[in-house]
Amino acid sequence: MSIKASELILNPDGSVYHLNLKPEHIADTIIVVGDQNRVELVSRHFDTVDFKIQKREFKTHTGTLNSKRISVISTGIGTDNIDIVINELDALANIDFETRTIKQHLTSLNIIRIGTSGGLQPNIPIDSIVVSEYGLDINGLLHSYQTETISNLEMEDAFIAHTNWNSNKARPIIVKGFKSLLSKFESDVTSKGITATANGFYGPQGRVLRLQLEDAALNKKMDSFNFKGVKITNLEMETSAIYGLSHLLGHNAISLNAIIANRANGTFSKNPRKAVEDLITYTLDRI
Repeated sequence: MSIKASELILNPDGSVYHLNLKPEHIADTIIVVGDQNRVELVSRHFDTVDFKIQKREFKTHTGTLNSKRISVISTGIGTDNIDIVINELDALANIDFETRTIKQHLTSLNIIRIGTSGGLQPNIPIDSIVVSEYGLDINGLLHSYQTETISNLEMEDAFIAHTNWNSNKARPIIVKGFKSLLSKFESDVTSKGITATANGFYGPQGRVLRLQLEDAALNKKMDSFNFKGVKITNLEMETSAIYGLSHLLGHNAISLNAIIANRANGTFSKNPRKAVEDLITYTLDRI
């Protein structure tokens, strides 16, 4: 059945609405970064850059590294932008734009997040790398979709009980990472655990400027959560949406986090740019 023009919106040149991309513009391996200025920090390591475009905060470079085709795309900040990016990337890979129908043979993308994050465990060093074993949705985005196949009820129930979660807020959803990519990117220089994904930078992540919090103790509760030896390692704004949507759409994903702040210790990196550049190098060496 043809997908209506109001649901799959295309630009006059045939590109997908927000990303401004056509199917031939993306590789099957896609690095996503938040900051549009970080796109060039990644692509400057490529052997070639064959395509560049930008619309709004969505900047794309596609090229090759060691004969492998790779795209790097900036998403901007937050799960709302991730919802746009992952759905439009899937459309580029798996919907025929001419007929507006889903392709008979689907393509599975490898989506690799290179991002910054705040550590929640006091023993996670500043400037280190955390590989997200799970994504914890405390923002509610995934409730827009049918999540029965990706939810981990036992772990979620334990988190709700441990944090005395406010039932007026969206129920937390915990999504497991992708085994093949986890084994590829974890090493003796990385930590792993649950990455919590908030829907804002200040109150939703427990920061107080002038507004008081609904639950001022939430970060400490997350810090002390332990489910069968698995802890919440860090807090950011994209991972759970990337993991949840990738699972539902049949893609593979990994979230790699440069820890530039430690919320438990109240410390911040003296050189966050170097931490990001080190993570970029680490990631490209393993692709």
